[in-house]
Amino acid sequence: MSLPNTDPLLRLTVDLLRPRLGRVLLATLLGVLSLGSALALAAVAAWLITRAWQMPPVLDLSVAAVAVRALGISRGVLGYCQRLAAHDTALRAAGNARTGLYRALAEAPHEVAMRLPAGELVSRIGASVDDLADVIVRAVLPIAVAAVLSVAGVAVLAVISPAAAALLGCCLIVAGVVAPALAARAVTAAENAAVTHHGERDVAMMLALDHAPELRVSGRLDGVVTDAQRRQQDWGDAADHAAAPAALAAAVPGVAMGAAVLGAAVSGIALAGSVAPTTVAILMLLPLSAFEATTALPSAAVQLTRSRIAARRVHELTRPADAGRPRPVVPPIPLNRGDRVAVTGPSGSGKTTLLMAMADSADDVTGGRAFFAEDAHLFSTTVRDNLLVARGDATDDEMRSALGRVGLRRWLDDLPDGLSTVLVGGAAAVSAGQRRRLLLARALLSAFPVVLLDEPTEHLDAGDAGRLLTELLTPGALFPAERTVVVATHHLPDDAPACLRLNLAASG
Repeated sequence: MSLPNTDPLLRLTVDLLRPRLGRVLLATLLGVLSLGSALALAAVAAWLITRAWQMPPVLDLSVAAVAVRALGISRGVLGYCQRLAAHDTALRAAGNARTGLYRALAEAPHEVAMRLPAGELVSRIGASVDDLADVIVRAVLPIAVAAVLSVAGVAVLAVISPAAAALLGCCLIVAGVVAPALAARAVTAAENAAVTHHGERDVAMMLALDHAPELRVSGRLDGVVTDAQRRQQDWGDAADHAAAPAALAAAVPGVAMGAAVLGAAVSGIALAGSVAPTTVAILMLLPLSAFEATTALPSAAVQLTRSRIAARRVHELTRPADAGRPRPVVPPIPLNRGDRVAVTGPSGSGKTTLLMAMADSADDVTGGRAFFAEDAHLFSTTVRDNLLVARGDATDDEMRSALGRVGLRRWLDDLPDGLSTVLVGGAAAVSAGQRRRLLLARALLSAFPVVLLDEPTEHLDAGDAGRLLTELLTPGALFPAERTVVVATHHLPDDAPACLRLNLAASG
C-alpha cells in the first residue's frame, strides 16, 4: 500500500520499512509494563517504608515486601524483552528497506543512480537507511510508552490530590513536549550540515579508495586524503555546534521534574493532617518515577528529526527532483548486425545515458544487448569467477584467449595460480588499466550479439588505448564481424577505421 502523503518519513515507514504492527504493539506493551513496574515499585516502596516506620506486625509487611522484589525483577526482565522485540522489529524493517531500495533503484531510470557519486550512494543506502529504521526503536516506541505512562501517573496521583496531579500533568507536558521540541529544532540545522559533510567525506574517501594508484602517480593522493580528513573534521565541528543548544533541551526535563516533586511535597504537607502517612509518601515519591518515561523523549525528538532528514535523502534516490517532468527522449539509433558505432564527447555529455537507453530499447531484432559499465564490479574471488560472470559456460582456454587479446596474457602468466588466483579486495588487487582490460575480456566472452562498452580504454596509455579502440571498431579484430559493437569514448585515434560516429555536445 502506498500513502499519498507529502511527509516522506511516514510514506517510507509504511512503504519501505513495512514494520509488522503486531511486533510494534508487542514492543510497546512490554515497554509500558517495564516502566509501569517502576511506577508501581515507587508506590509500593513508599507505602512499605512509611508503614514499616509505624512498626506493625511483620506479617503485615510481607505482601508488600514480596511485591517490591517482584516488581524490581519484572522491571529488568520486561525491559530486556522489550529491547529484544524492539530491535528485532528495527532490524527486520532495515532489511525490508534495503531490499526495497535496491529494487526501486533497479527499476528506476538509470540516471537516478548514475547522477550521484559512489560515495553519496554509499552514504544514502547505508547511514540514511539506518537512521530511517532507527525511528521505530528510538522514536516511535519511547513516545508511545511515555504517553501511556504519563497518563497513568497523572490518573493515579489525581486520586490522592487533583492539584498535584494537575501540576504533574503540566510538568510532564514541559518535559515530554516542550523539551523534545527544543531539541528537535536545535538539531535540525546542524544535522542537515552534518549529513552534507558526511556525504562529502564519503565521496572524497571513495575517490581515494577507487583511484589510489592513479592519484599516487599524479601526486594527488595526499591531497585527496587530506581533503577527506578536513571534511571529517567539518562533520565533527557541526556535531559539536549541535551539542550546545541540545544541552539546554536536556536540562528542561530536570527542571520540570523538580517543580513537580516540589508541588507534590507542598500538597503532601497540606494533606498530612487528613490522610494516612502512607498516602502522603506515595504522593511525594510517585512523580519521580512518572518522569522516567519522559527522559528519553528529547533523544526521541532528535532521532525523529534525523529520520525525517534520512527519509528525504532516501526518497530523493528513487524520486529525483524532476520526477514530475517527462523524461527526455533519446533519439533511437538503428543498429544492424555487425555495425561498429563510436559515441564520442566530453564528460557529462550523456554518453553513458545514451548507452543505457540503447540497452533498454526493445526494437533489437538481433537479440539481447549487454551494457558493460566503466565502473563494473570486480569480485574478491578468482580471475576465473570474475570472467564467468559474463558467460557461465566459458572454458579456461576461452578465458585465456580473451585475456591475451586484451593484453593481459603476460599478467596472467605471472599470477601464482593462473586463472585460480584470488583477486583479494576485487578492484584493489589490480591497477586501473588492468581492471579495464579485465572488464573488456568479460565483454569478449559474453554471448550477446550487441555489446555496449562505456570507456573501455580509460586509464590506458595513449598507444594501447588507440590500438584497442581500432581493434574494437574493426569487424573481426576483437569481436566477430557479425556482432554489433558500440563504444563510448572521449576521443578516437586519428587512424580509427570507418564506422558510424555520433558526437555528443557537452551538456554544460
